[in-house]
Amino acid sequence: MKKTIVFGIFFLMGTITFAQQQQNLKLWYTTPADASVKDVDDGWKNDEEWLKALPVGNGFIGAMIFGDANKERLQLNDKTLWSGSVADNDNPDAFASLQEIRNLLFAGKYKEATALTNKTQVCKGAGSGNGNGSTVPFGCFQTLGDLWIDFGKKATYKNYYRDLDIINGIASVKYDQEGIQFKREVFASYPAKALIVHLSASKAKALSFTLDINRPERFTTVAQQNKLLMTGTMNNGAGGEGMKYKVIVTPVLKGGSIQTSGNKLVIKDATEVMLVITSATNYRLHYPDYTNNSYETELEQLTAAAVSKPYAMLRREHVADFSSYMKRVSLELGNNKNGALATDALLQKNKQTQDEQELYALYFQYGRYLLLSSSRQGSLPANLQGIWANKIQTPWNCDYHTDVNVQMNYWPAEVTNLSETHLQLTELIASLQAPGTKTAQTQYHAGGWVMHPITNVWGFTAPGEHPSWGLHVGASAWMNQHLWEHYAFTKDQAYLKKVFPILQSAAAFYLDWLVKDPVSGKLVSGPAASPENNFIAPDGSQASISMGPSHDHQVIHDLFANTLDAADVLGIKNETIEKIRSAIDQIPDPAIGSDGRLMEWAKEFKEVEPQHRHVSHLFALYPGHQVSYYKTPALAQAARKSLELRGDGGTGWSLAMKVSFWTRLHDGDHALKLLNRLLNPVHSSGVEMTNSGGTYNNLFCAHPPFQIDGNFGATAGIAEMLLQSHEDFIELLPALPASWKDGEVKGLCARGGFELNMKWKDGKLTDAVLLSKKGGDCKVKYGNAEISLQTVAGKTYPLSGLLK
Repeated sequence: MKKTIVFGIFFLMGTITFAQQQQNLKLWYTTPADASVKDVDDGWKNDEEWLKALPVGNGFIGAMIFGDANKERLQLNDKTLWSGSVADNDNPDAFASLQEIRNLLFAGKYKEATALTNKTQVCKGAGSGNGNGSTVPFGCFQTLGDLWIDFGKKATYKNYYRDLDIINGIASVKYDQEGIQFKREVFASYPAKALIVHLSASKAKALSFTLDINRPERFTTVAQQNKLLMTGTMNNGAGGEGMKYKVIVTPVLKGGSIQTSGNKLVIKDATEVMLVITSATNYRLHYPDYTNNSYETELEQLTAAAVSKPYAMLRREHVADFSSYMKRVSLELGNNKNGALATDALLQKNKQTQDEQELYALYFQYGRYLLLSSSRQGSLPANLQGIWANKIQTPWNCDYHTDVNVQMNYWPAEVTNLSETHLQLTELIASLQAPGTKTAQTQYHAGGWVMHPITNVWGFTAPGEHPSWGLHVGASAWMNQHLWEHYAFTKDQAYLKKVFPILQSAAAFYLDWLVKDPVSGKLVSGPAASPENNFIAPDGSQASISMGPSHDHQVIHDLFANTLDAADVLGIKNETIEKIRSAIDQIPDPAIGSDGRLMEWAKEFKEVEPQHRHVSHLFALYPGHQVSYYKTPALAQAARKSLELRGDGGTGWSLAMKVSFWTRLHDGDHALKLLNRLLNPVHSSGVEMTNSGGTYNNLFCAHPPFQIDGNFGATAGIAEMLLQSHEDFIELLPALPASWKDGEVKGLCARGGFELNMKWKDGKLTDAVLLSKKGGDCKVKYGNAEISLQTVAGKTYPLSGLLK
């Protein structure tokens, strides 16, 4: 029975304090990561100790802190530090074969179509280097290097403890050695745009150490004027010099002295030391600037400003900034019974019990921590590893994969109240419109703009080197979903007006790209792949390219619908909008196969790999909403069938994605099962990808290797268990696992500009409050009860009508 109540009243729900919650919102360990283990630049193997280190970042500079007592290592990153350079990868010969490929596919000649596609529908040049782009123009994100703090000791130590406070964004190390208590604190300050290291001891003049900074290649380090300077020039991938960079390490001492020893600094007999680490490159957002050396002047000014402030002030400003974001959301689950367990022990305990609710809440907040640390205003968006990478040739170039990965990075941005972080992805998308327009014209003789499954900081929008993965023409449609989602949550019309031309231009490309199917008369996409899956064609060949893969139709439909909605909001009417309005109904709807599954392709092909990690054809279930639990129950059931036959295996990000699929099907227990699979401890970074995803010691997601999208996807999935707003109403606790009997969440966001607090006991909602940020009508649903609110901006509303 449905209950409909209309009311508006101020109400504030009491919650437990953040001081209480912070006791459990730390990653902590009783042993260090071994800084003496040398990284091998093999892509990802031999990273076990690096995957025990703890991350800090401010969107610009990041560090992995090992915590070794005798020789500390801080592995550093600058978000803009890339090899490579701008290159022309669009293939002018591609269009000539496009219609022939379509004709072959429509005629069922997949073997011939595949051969011609593989030959013609690829990028020009070296592309991404097939994921090894450090020495080609595509380039890759690379380590900035390592800062070494060598205490010159081999003495034993005791009472060792290290942690990462994810509310305040501070990593610390404590231990006793030779009768002295030593402490370190490390944080990446966004206000100061600097990495700050503070070392202290319980005894005066107890701090003596050597400072060194280096990287595996292309660096020069000098010690001068009581500072360390590291400079270098990256490989542009075309036989020349590329991006320039500079790092400054400035020690500030209380007591003691600084001496120079070659290219190192020697600190002696200090009582306290603050290290200020700053970095810069001559890359500028959206374009490279090889000739302007103003970055060095800017870096010196930035460094001087940070060094002029005492440590206590830098720390206070950082905590005020960082915690203001983290404290927006709290999650408390009932049986936090293992507060005394170190994080690695807690991870192992969950493998046994599958019910360590403290771990779920910690992992949820850690995802928010990582997003905030790797995506701040003015910086580039979070890449495949956020901001943390320790190689020259990083896995898959540590770039921006746009066939699920960078999108997954930002799934938690809006719902977990970190909307500002989403804007960095907006900036990247905006920067790709110009090169994407050239790609659309050159590759396809089409209007608008398009991109494919990978991009970098140099504006790469061409297809990849092989169509099986590189011909993901739907990438720009999927990416543009994020432009609409930011508006949907914030109702910021000024923002929508700014991004509308990007949406409309992306939609315009697909108006030219879609062609009429000679049998159905529908508009279909192709030649195209269903990322990154293969099938057995009717002619017996193994293929990946077809006409009308479901994923393409779903993302294009989503883009068209969002563009039309945006036009309605802004009151825009033009010829392109009318063409979109006409075309959207001609795109095939998701279809159900004879076996009850949601079809992945236009025809019922047999998969080469039935349990493939990509489940691209369920985009319409999540993060889209064309498949609805309530409105299209038959399609929802078909999606369930697809998931059941796909299986519960997968890489880290694949498991995270499946968590959200199951939440949209209102099956919280199955979602939790997959979350526990994702939290399976993984100790080797070199494990094969197939069905082996899990979590490393420092809670980084194991793809494997480390990819941060699984962290972000799981955080969004946990939020989806508790709150969903993709329908025309907000639903509370839609997929609450049975074992999460008691809990409280505060600060989750819903589309329409709303914020929710909820409490539940014995699996039943006991309190709920809604904050309306923008005002307007709102429907809220819990179970069979539904209430309608007419809200006023800035007011809160109790949802007690849902509890009767």
